[in-house]
Amino acid sequence: MTTSNSQDNKGDYSYHLPVLLQETLDGLAIRPQGVYVDLTFGGGGHSRGILERLGPKGKLFAFDQDSDARRNLPDDSRITFLPHNFRHVGRFLRLHETVAVDGILADLGVSSHQFDEGHRGFSYRFEGDMDMRMDQRQTLTAYEVVNTWSEQQLHKLFEQYGEVTNARTLARTIVQMRGTMSLRTIANFKTALNSVVKGNPNKYFAQVFQALRIEVNDELGALKEMLQQVPGLLSIGGRVAIITFHSLEDRLVKNFFKKGSFEDEDPSDPFGQSTAPPLLKAITKKPVISGETELRQNPRSRSAKLRIAERI
Repeated sequence: MTTSNSQDNKGDYSYHLPVLLQETLDGLAIRPQGVYVDLTFGGGGHSRGILERLGPKGKLFAFDQDSDARRNLPDDSRITFLPHNFRHVGRFLRLHETVAVDGILADLGVSSHQFDEGHRGFSYRFEGDMDMRMDQRQTLTAYEVVNTWSEQQLHKLFEQYGEVTNARTLARTIVQMRGTMSLRTIANFKTALNSVVKGNPNKYFAQVFQALRIEVNDELGALKEMLQQVPGLLSIGGRVAIITFHSLEDRLVKNFFKKGSFEDEDPSDPFGQSTAPPLLKAITKKPVISGETELRQNPRSRSAKLRIAERI
């Protein structure tokens, strides 16, 4: 979808306050006549920032699999909205006859809007169904995961994606409780787990819900597929900026920017002789994090980490 010609880039940030906005825009080193891709349009904050730095002939492609995001499109002919998961970025850019771009941005955080819409099931703070689908067109929901997966699968899920300390006990309890009560709603799910909550309940359920959301939306699989396409999509000197919100994502981005792969050092190949040289050069040696001012304005930015790399 391409919008009309006027360039009203003022946005309502109530949907989602853009994290590390200036740091991201500066890191992309935006060329006024360039072509850019915002892989996680959301509330449109980062996209509006890019448009402000683009000239009349610049172009921006905005991806978002959440249909709610379309409502935040600015009235600007330079932006094209693509309602798809960013794992398909290469295919849809080719469909729009775009071979190389000058910059790619992805903010991997769940938007404030999604957290605050109780019926979407992303937050343990609100009542609603155990849903958690970013893309409402898909069939897998959090309810299906907790209601049908085996104890072993659930244990691995909560241990790896949520870093839940008692993941084994949690998995066993879910399997036991789903035989006696419905886990379809958030309230029922939390009630079923009351006896196994360790430490701060808010932190505990945040970890549990994070693990389920990552699995339901295949977030790490999509991130890997997207990153593998980035070097081939960027023009020489083009940049990619990725904002992550937990260690699993950050490790994948860090390793890919450094080595062009997702694995830590291979002990059988300490000098990396069996791998092709990476096509990206990390611009940020350490991740960029929010300053005190942003942390006061937006506490959710506390866990954000920005990494930037350049196509060589």
